[in-house]
Amino acid sequence: MGACILIVEDDDTLRELLQYNLKREGYSVLTAEDGAEALEKYRSNKPLLIILDIMLPIMSGTEVCRIIRGESQIPIIMLTAKSEEVDRVLGLELGADDYITKPFSMRELLSRIKAVLRRSEAAKEAGTTAAGSSGILKAGDITVDLKKHEVNRSGTRVELNPKEFELLVLLLSNRGQVISREQILRKVWGYDYIGNDRTVDVHMRWMRRKLETAPDNPQYLLTVRGYGYKFAG
Repeated sequence: MGACILIVEDDDTLRELLQYNLKREGYSVLTAEDGAEALEKYRSNKPLLIILDIMLPIMSGTEVCRIIRGESQIPIIMLTAKSEEVDRVLGLELGADDYITKPFSMRELLSRIKAVLRRSEAAKEAGTTAAGSSGILKAGDITVDLKKHEVNRSGTRVELNPKEFELLVLLLSNRGQVISREQILRKVWGYDYIGNDRTVDVHMRWMRRKLETAPDNPQYLLTVRGYGYKFAG
């Protein structure tokens, strides 16, 4: 069987449909009907990806995402019946790798799953190459431990969501080089990501708040007006 995927969905019909189609694609599948069961299945089985509905009984999908992000960087795709931007932004802030709004086509979901798994593996390989055998990327007082998936500044741990972490690794691995917004979207969010340049700008703003002493006058995460960003140095 292929990668193990945990489906967290309280709608029986949709959960069974997702399970059937993912098994047809060669994935190993686990299912959960509520947030508490989702955490138990995740901790017991360590799947490679989670498909997580936002509206769940017992514990919401957003709370499940928050808890899991405190323990792991496992890829998470969130399902939501809502289309408002606030819900999408909330999912991204909590650390979701992608989101898909109901109703959706199975073909689109399968494409998102493959893209998220591919990006996750590519990010690991790229960061490992840049860091060498130590698995450490360092610039000034910022240190990134790829093996532990940790970021520290001046010895204090900084909590980044998965996309912030991938973006930091990309910029730090290409230190001093300007990377366009389009290149960032392709490398961090994937070729088939349905989004725009604002996604990159929002994540850079979040990162600066966490990593820069003066976010409005950044030392490391610099904007190259009209083009993209670079990690100074």
